[in-house]
Amino acid sequence: MSRPVIIVVVLLAIAAGSTITVLAMKSETAESAGMSDEQRVTREKFFGGNKELPPIEKGQEMLPRW
Repeated sequence: MSRPVIIVVVLLAIAAGSTITVLAMKSETAESAGMSDEQRVTREKFFGGNKELPPIEKGQEMLPRW
């Protein structure tokens, strides 16, 4: 095969891979949107809520919440 043909094949493979990745991420988001309230509460307990953390006061160190 010639060099231009190889380049085109590689670019098509990259495009196909990125398309599959995007579609997989969209389906993952759709699954989490269909969670029941009980599943959502359990998920928020384990991973934490989507709330923003309070601002850091002046001079306060940033330590993990253990």
